[in-house]
Amino acid sequence: MKHTKILTKKMTSFWLLSLAAVAFVFLLCAVMGFTQLTYNFQQQKVAELETMLIEDYQQHGSNQFSSWLPPLLTAYKAVDFSLSNEHQVVYQFHREQVDTTQSNLTVYQTQLNPGQLSMKLVMPPPFSLYDLGWHELIILFIGFISIGIFVCFGYGWYSRELDGVEQLALRSKLILDGKLKQAAEVPTNGKPRMINRALSKLLADLDDAHKERGRLDQFIRKDTFLDKQTQIGNPIFFQNRLDALSHDQKMMAHGVLMFIEFDDVDLVENEFGEGGMKAMLSLTTEAITAALTQYEDSIFARRSYSQLAIVVPQLSLIEADQLAQRILKTCLALPFYGIGDPDNFFHLGCAFFKTGDLQIKLVEEAEMALRAAQLQRVNNWFMYDKGALDEEIAKGSVRWRSFLENTLVSKRFFTLQQAIVDSDDQILHYEIFSRARDLRGNDIRATLFIPMANKCGLMPQIERQILEQVLFRLMNDNTLIYSINLSLDSLISRAFVRWIQSSLLEHRPLASRLIFEVSEDIIVKNQKNTLLLKTLDMLRKMGAKLAVDNVGQYVVGTHYIQEYHFDLVKLHRSIVRQVHQRPENQLFIRSLIGGLYRAEVKVIAEGVECFEEWQTLKILGVSAAQGDFLGQRSEV
Repeated sequence: MKHTKILTKKMTSFWLLSLAAVAFVFLLCAVMGFTQLTYNFQQQKVAELETMLIEDYQQHGSNQFSSWLPPLLTAYKAVDFSLSNEHQVVYQFHREQVDTTQSNLTVYQTQLNPGQLSMKLVMPPPFSLYDLGWHELIILFIGFISIGIFVCFGYGWYSRELDGVEQLALRSKLILDGKLKQAAEVPTNGKPRMINRALSKLLADLDDAHKERGRLDQFIRKDTFLDKQTQIGNPIFFQNRLDALSHDQKMMAHGVLMFIEFDDVDLVENEFGEGGMKAMLSLTTEAITAALTQYEDSIFARRSYSQLAIVVPQLSLIEADQLAQRILKTCLALPFYGIGDPDNFFHLGCAFFKTGDLQIKLVEEAEMALRAAQLQRVNNWFMYDKGALDEEIAKGSVRWRSFLENTLVSKRFFTLQQAIVDSDDQILHYEIFSRARDLRGNDIRATLFIPMANKCGLMPQIERQILEQVLFRLMNDNTLIYSINLSLDSLISRAFVRWIQSSLLEHRPLASRLIFEVSEDIIVKNQKNTLLLKTLDMLRKMGAKLAVDNVGQYVVGTHYIQEYHFDLVKLHRSIVRQVHQRPENQLFIRSLIGGLYRAEVKVIAEGVECFEEWQTLKILGVSAAQGDFLGQRSEV
């Protein structure tokens, strides 16, 4: 508010200065009038004295002057008086105990009779002869008090009238700073009211335009990546997400790929029509979606007209078997009455994969498993299992908890970093990735231990240990800027939030060199979680920047980016992968950047692996990127 008081201060200062100037002019005129009046009064007395002298001299000569002049001159407060007749002094008067050397004395020299009498009269200044009495002082005091009261009243009235202008100035400053939500919340009683109402209407229209832009982005994403009948991912969405889980066509994590196929779909559509077919697909997709809610980062899409696809990363073989049985049981419980052969209608093929498996081979294995299930001529599922499991994958939850707790105690979590490079190939900052090291010195990938840490509730402790290492490095190097991912468990953990708040307060300059990344999935699913929103707001107010990553992984609106004041937006690797060959991904990026045109938000691409991808992203307007093409991950 202090920045918006400039206009009020200038106007009130001008008003007070004008009032003071008017008062000074009136006071000066009063003093000058008083002085001139006393001089005129004194001159009038001197003229009367001259008349008396002339009359007395003509009647009695100079014999009577000594009898009546002294009392009169004393009454006039005269200092010196002399009356001469042709250079001969006729009468002289001098008042004792008066300093005649004063320079401010008034001298009157007059020729009374031409060639005869001449008078010289020395008197003090007329205004010095008058002293102010107590009643005059009281009147002046009352006058000054009255002026002060009226000035205070006028200043208060003037300030109150200008408060409306101040509100308009405050709203204008908030708008210029991009704080549109705060500008809309400012009281709307500013003056002129017409301008205030116009600002309110424009802010409401702008807010609606932003929401409409978000709805348009969501529509574009839906039309591009969603199947119109089932509202789940389409083949483009499925291939993008599957590509994001692989590098050089090799899978980067373990998990399971499932294909679900309905037999005799054409007969069902001919018998029940398009509406019946749509109802059947809707019931099936809703049941499967409900079964997948507990699995984070799961992918569910419609691969073809009669085939659905599911990918669940970070899933063990036992859990994959349990999930397949649950999906089969759930779908068979649906009311598919009237279908040609309900006992041989639904088939599910699964292929378990591990790190390093070829993507093409994985798809072939899942299709082979689906064909094996169909050959059984009954609603069933089949798992294609190569029998090759990572030792880490086979660990149970109890063993994982024990391993993670021991790693925390012995501080065997370490970090890798990867550079984020802008369009001029300059490093903006580094992103931190975590790793764990077992007792034999082997490195455990984050894709392995993070899902288990989430299940065991140990993510806040792990991320605190990682963040302590980051803060230590920042204190030793003033040029580094790091970004670090925070999980939902950490963001809503009161102990973790208190620790990070006290740490940033203790090392306040380090906050501006930290970027905290939050997954888009966490923000979208927890928009009503007040503790999460308060934590993000606290981090932003402490000086740290906020980034939302995995943008584009799900088909959701993007209005939350400006609503929660994110500084960076990181595109999911499924949007970046082969972007130069995928117009639909380019359309999404253009739409996202267009919606953030007036916001101070940088768009960063994640997972850039070739020159063509990076060139295309720069042409589309992406601010920066990271990936193997721009720099490998290295241990800090």
